[in-house]
Amino acid sequence: MNLHEYQAKAVFRQYGVPVPEGRVARSADEAVAAAEAIGGGVWVVKAQVHAGGRGKAGGVKLARDPQAVREAAAAMLGQRLVTKQTGAEGLPIDAVYVEGGSAIEREIYLSLTLNREKGRIALIGSSAGGMDIEEVAEHTPEKIITVNVHPAAGLQPYQCREMAFALGFSGKQIGQFQQIAMALYRLYLERDASLLEVNPLIVTKTGELVALDAKINIDPNALFRQAELAALRDVAQEDAMEVKASEHDLNYVSLDGDIACMVNGAGLAMATMDLIKLHGGRPANFLDVGGGATAERVTAAFQLILSNPNVRAILVNIFGGIVRCDLIAEGIITAAKQLGVSVPVVVRLQGTNADKARAMLAGSGLALTPAADLTDAARNVVALAAGRSIRKDKA
Repeated sequence: MNLHEYQAKAVFRQYGVPVPEGRVARSADEAVAAAEAIGGGVWVVKAQVHAGGRGKAGGVKLARDPQAVREAAAAMLGQRLVTKQTGAEGLPIDAVYVEGGSAIEREIYLSLTLNREKGRIALIGSSAGGMDIEEVAEHTPEKIITVNVHPAAGLQPYQCREMAFALGFSGKQIGQFQQIAMALYRLYLERDASLLEVNPLIVTKTGELVALDAKINIDPNALFRQAELAALRDVAQEDAMEVKASEHDLNYVSLDGDIACMVNGAGLAMATMDLIKLHGGRPANFLDVGGGATAERVTAAFQLILSNPNVRAILVNIFGGIVRCDLIAEGIITAAKQLGVSVPVVVRLQGTNADKARAMLAGSGLALTPAADLTDAARNVVALAAGRSIRKDKA
């Protein structure tokens, strides 16, 4: 789960990480009131969306008087911001963050994330702040400094100081950087974060370190113990189908293909999508109905899949270990009848009572094609999605 910048900065303040004064606004009038309350003569108006690259997309505007603040807020609110991270549809701008201007001397990149290869939390810093870190990693990887934190020892002050020296800090800035890094590490652990990012962490003209931007991603599996953060969720920033799937405890990710997948188990789902690609098809989604797939979940999954107008065929791949295959087949048939499924459906069932299940599908009178193995299932669903006929072998 992602937080907006204004939400992330509120959390930063709780941990003593310095951020500029700012206020959230949901109308042009509120934006002007925020600027006047903050004071000063320069403000920054930032679109609040769950995506990076806002500045290049027109989602960050500098304003030197209240009227400019009003105009910037009015131009953003109610619109959709399109960045390279959002896709063509963009994300809705329902709020802006008005922040006092900062006199910037230097920009630094700083983040904490999980290094899955090492199995450790990584503190990552770069002197090339304010830029896309992916571009820095590709073109000038020597500018990226990584400290892998031992889980038993935790982040140590000496590691912070070493990174501070490497980033070119000196004097009191070394202590400031250490304080910020240690605070962010504590935040990462205590709030079950999967990513903390400050881009940029600036050095002001007076030599102070300030987090000019803030990004926090929370591990969704830990939200049950992060009620305060869970309440900040903005579903308007999420894929509508993924939100609906979460209501039924389905793991769903939208993709840009035309072959829908319904599978039980994340590993099996990935293998299913790989085979669809291997045979020339394009998956429309990742959908894991869970190890204990039931008729009710299957029906909910079909409803979700069919709400995507791009779907031209469906591949159901279920391993009946915990649940009998004939019960799953019954759920598929019931869902197909209730929902009036009009696209071809290829079903591969393996496990308990699989033969009985395939017989039920074949005798249902519906456009359900049973498959004995996953290769045939993938090959057939790709052909059907393309409008080609298939050879119906005995399953």
